[in-house]
Parts: sequence; structure tokens; C-alpha cells
Amino acid sequence: MRTTYFAKPKEIERKWYVVDATDIPLGRLSAVVASILRGKNKPTFTPNVDTGDYVIVINAGKIGLTGNKANDKLYHRHSNHPGGLKTTTAGELRANKPERLIELSIKGMLPKNALGSQMFRKLFVYGGEDHKHAAQQPEVLDISSLI
Repeated sequence: MRTTYFAKPKEIERKWYVVDATDIPLGRLSAVVASILRGKNKPTFTPNVDTGDYVIVINAGKIGLTGNKANDKLYHRHSNHPGGLKTTTAGELRANKPERLIELSIKGMLPKNALGSQMFRKLFVYGGEDHKHAAQQPEVLDISSLI
């Protein structure tokens, strides 16, 4: 009788990937990156174990927003004081904090528990071309071929 394989945390081999976000729609980029962070691209995927890889996203400021999302899509945050609701459009967030725009999108696609937090820590987003992870020798991942 065959049994189902379950990955053990010590057996997992992790890779590093670099993704260029230039002119790629936000949702499509986020879906692919979230899948890699979860480890769904590997044959050893196990839902209750973090089997994912590390992902570095560069050029976050050049991310694409389709339609009129730059003006219509709203992001809210609250200071927990009366009248403390702050609202920002996706266009303003892309101009001021492009890293935060991508992080919010990807975090919403990960599990909402401690395992999801562990997966989210393997994501690194940078607004420009440069990143500080050259020592890990990351592979370039072409998202346009996966979409």
C-alpha cells in the first residue's frame, strides 16, 4: 500500500528567486509569488508545512495597475483613536510606498495563521533595481511566462 508523502521541515531545500515587477499586473504577480512562498510549485508540497522558497521582488514602483484601479482601489488603516481612519488610493500607495502595495496584496493571498506569517517573512520587496541578497545567488524568475 502506498502512503502519502509529508514533507518534514529538515528535509526542505529552499531556493532564492528574483522577480522583476515592471509592467506586470499587481494581482497576477501576487498570485504567482504567493504560490512560490507557499511551495505549491514543488512536488513535495504539504499544506501544514512551510515548503516554500524565498522571493525577492524588484522594481515595485513600476508595477502595473489595470483599469482605473489607481484611482478607485482604496486602502484603509486606522489609528484606533476616534476619527483615525486614513484612506489611500492604490495610485498614491504606488507612488509613495510601492513595497507596501505589493506586500499587502501578497499577504492577503497567504494563510491567515502562524504558518502564513512564517511564509510572509520569506518575501523581500524593493522599490528599485538594487537588493542586498546577492550572496544568496538568486535565480531570475520570468513571471510573464507563468501568467
